[in-house]
Amino acid sequence: MIESPGAVFASLCGIAAFFFWVEKATGWKLFRYIVPLIWIYATPVVLRNVGVLPEASPAYDLLQVHALPMIITLLLLSVDVGKAIRVMGKGVLVMLLGTAGVVLGAPIGFVAVKHWLAPDAWKGFGALAGSWIGGTGNLAATAAMLETPPEQFGLAVLADTVIYVGWLPLLLLSKNLAGPFNRWTRVEKGRIERMERVLADEAVEERPATFRDYIFLFALASGVTWLAAWVGGRLPEFEPVVSTSTWTILIVTTLGILLSFTPAKRIPASHELAMGLLYVFVARMGAVASLSGLAQAPAFLLGTAIWISVHGVFCLAGAWLFRVDVHSAAIASAANIGGAASAPVVAAFHRESLVPASILMALLGYAMGNYLGWLTGQLCRLVA
Repeated sequence: MIESPGAVFASLCGIAAFFFWVEKATGWKLFRYIVPLIWIYATPVVLRNVGVLPEASPAYDLLQVHALPMIITLLLLSVDVGKAIRVMGKGVLVMLLGTAGVVLGAPIGFVAVKHWLAPDAWKGFGALAGSWIGGTGNLAATAAMLETPPEQFGLAVLADTVIYVGWLPLLLLSKNLAGPFNRWTRVEKGRIERMERVLADEAVEERPATFRDYIFLFALASGVTWLAAWVGGRLPEFEPVVSTSTWTILIVTTLGILLSFTPAKRIPASHELAMGLLYVFVARMGAVASLSGLAQAPAFLLGTAIWISVHGVFCLAGAWLFRVDVHSAAIASAANIGGAASAPVVAAFHRESLVPASILMALLGYAMGNYLGWLTGQLCRLVA
């Protein structure tokens, strides 16, 4: 029913805006469990499969080729590696060990269920690894690098939501075990207070964004996108490991991280602008998906449940090894599995003063997610 690229693009933007408006206007508790992300993805799936949205459109191509690299660039601009290490200290090491648990847990979970999955299901696991190391932006980027089929992307989105709905309460309830947990990990006295002091010393008030800031951000993001596509298109392909899209996303990621060490990271609103574009891109992914992969959902979810258990074991091992408190350990896991949207929720429940630290830690995941998500996909391919 909708054919013109302009109408398709407007529909995708409208779908993303509608569910955030409903969430804010109603305050329904439903959105705590089925977050807007899943609605924004699922609605275009239904509309496309009943014939309202087209199967192919120049609007889809534009978002894939141009918007996704811009999103990655903008997300990475606000990463501050040095500040995260200064504030969180050994908590960063727990997150890194949790990240290792994501990378190594994926092939373990995949091997357990691969006989019930499609031959290309390893690409869905790789895409989900991008999300569980970084966030939704890394999910989309890793899917592009691995050329994940739409049905496997849909399973990754489903697992990302369902598994985290079960994982989040565990991270929240861990607060009740603070005493015995901290004794078990032999936490140094005054660790939390030191983190809070460093946060206060490092605090910088961000000025409001102006129209010039948005122009600068668009110029940077579009310039990085063009340069990465130009260079990536001239590098050799090594199928099925490295394709042109893999090179492009890796180059964008590297350039985005390099820009975060320049004064460009002080331009306000880069993260907010990126997230707005990202949810429109998620709607685009739903619009090109089909319902054919749903039969694999039980096996896919079982594999990811095994996978996240491995991640949990690595986080516990990291907390004991580095003598880290339960609050930092929970935030480290949330920064991996939930990203920048969920880590502050866990931090606020454990200790509200650590919310800024949780955001810093989640941003580190953005920097690692594309590289390690792609690596995780290749590990799953090897055991497939």
